[in-house]
Parts: sequence; structure tokens; C-alpha cells
Amino acid sequence: MLQVAPSTYYAAKTRPPSARSVSDAVTTEVIRCVHEDNYGVYGARKVHAETVRRGQAVARCTVERLMAAAGLRGLSRAKGPRTTVSGTGPDARPDLVQRRSKATAPDQLWVADVSPTLRAGGAPAYCRTFAGWVYAAFVVDVFSRRVLGWQLSTSLRTDLALDALEMGLWTRAREGVDMTGLVHHSDKGGQYLAVRYTQRLAEAGAVASVGSTGDSYDNALAEAFNSLFKAELVRNKGPWKNIDDLEIATADGGTSHEVGERRLVQPPAPAQRARPRPTGRARGHPPARPRSGYRRGVTSEPPLNPGRDTSAVSPQVADERSA
Repeated sequence: MLQVAPSTYYAAKTRPPSARSVSDAVTTEVIRCVHEDNYGVYGARKVHAETVRRGQAVARCTVERLMAAAGLRGLSRAKGPRTTVSGTGPDARPDLVQRRSKATAPDQLWVADVSPTLRAGGAPAYCRTFAGWVYAAFVVDVFSRRVLGWQLSTSLRTDLALDALEMGLWTRAREGVDMTGLVHHSDKGGQYLAVRYTQRLAEAGAVASVGSTGDSYDNALAEAFNSLFKAELVRNKGPWKNIDDLEIATADGGTSHEVGERRLVQPPAPAQRARPRPTGRARGHPPARPRSGYRRGVTSEPPLNPGRDTSAVSPQVADERSA
């Protein structure tokens, strides 16, 4: 029981409302009207600006306090769907790739990932489909960069990734390839850690490898293909009405990394390191001339412009040599 004097109790019962409570009640009604007039999407910053515009002098911190007390809040920008939800329970699968996405022959290393797509009006990083969310799963051979299996679905169940894996295994079985010793690398998504997916890999003789949690670099090759798929097909050829339209376009092979039968399977050529451009010396002095062996006929360095014919020797250089 609270120890309060009788006079204090009766004084609190008969005391008129304070100036602050009266001001808060009036300001709360103004804030509520501003919030409702703007479809309930304004946050404290915009509500404060609109309230001041309507002639109600109020501090921004007061608006934040009264909005929290009244249960009013602005509309937050919804993020895209989470396609990688880590599986529950302990997992002993090692990371056999260690960010080295290289293979010396086909069917040594496969990478798999799930790509999200978005409904119409969503974030520009995803596909626009009028019917709702669509997800794509791919299985890519690291050596040839060939998409061996793929599947589209409106849900993120295990069947999405499992169907892509089954397509890849069927493709190799049709060609008479033994999959024993194959390394299958993926992230720690619940689809790839499922019991059915793991059992199917064991039946095919493949070894499961998973990257670390929340690190896209551990599965960079698959992530890069998903980005290319969305850039060259999803966003370039959209908008899409439903999953059927996107599925037909995917089967037809609408990207440079085609997923149909017409897809080229040769590995990409290794990138050449660009030569650094010459930098100037002190102010007032001409820039240092790059040390190139082409003037003296040495061809140990790549040309500055591969499109030009650098094998021919200029007349001036020929005169110097003859002298």
C-alpha cells in the first residue's frame, strides 16, 4: 500500500489538468489528423514538418514522444524476401572451397544458390511479376560455367533447390558421367541443409560443402550468375505477368549464360592485368615516358592498344637502327 497523506490524495483528485497535459492532448489531435490525412505513412520527421506548416508550434522531440504514446508510426520501406534462412541445429559440413571457385575438369565442383524475384512495384534489384514472388534456383558447373539444373517456384521450400539438383544429376546421367567425388558447394540456406537434399547428394556420391553464414563471398560464383540472370533476363526483358512467362524465357535461354541447350559451355578467358598509366613528375615537367620494349623490338609486354598493329617499325626507328 502506498503511504500517502489524505490531503495529498484529495488534492490530486480535485487538481485541474496541468498545462502540459492539456497542450499534449491538443497537439496529439493535430498529429493524429496529419497522420491520417497522409494515409498513415508519415513518420515523426514529416509529421513535425506538416504540423509546423499548419501553424502548430511544437518541437520534433515532442512529436516523437506523442506519436509513440498514441501508437502512431510511419511506413517503413519493406526489404526484399530472405532467401537464405540458416538451418537449425548443428551442422558439420565443411567449407571445401574456401573461396577458390576453380576446377580443372568438368564435374569437379558445382555451386548452387537461390535467386529472389519481386512483385510489381518492388525494389529494382528484383524481377517484377504481376502474380507475386518468384524464386529461381540454379546449379552451375564451375569449370564450364554451364547451368546444369534450374527451377522456378513461388515458394522457398526444399523442392525448389531439389528439383534443380535433380535436373543437374539427370543431365549428367544422360551423358553417362559418374558423379562420384563431386563437390557440391552452397550457402547455409535451409533448402540446402534439408535432410532430403543431403540424402540425394549422398545417393549420387557427391560431397556437400557449405560456406559461412552471412558471407556471399563464400559462394561468389553462384551469386555472380544470379546477378547476371536478373540483369540480362529478368530486368532487361520484363515486366513479367506470372511465373509461366519467366519460366518460358528462362528455358529459352535469354542471357549470355544461357540455361537452355544453346548455352555456350567454354570457360571464360582469363583477364589480363591492365598496364598502369604513366604519371607526371613535378609541376612544369613533362610526364615520364613509359618503359616499353616495343621501341627496341622487344615484345615481352602487352601493347597499350591491342587493336593497333605494333609489329611494324616506324621509319625513324629503322633509320636509327641502320645508323
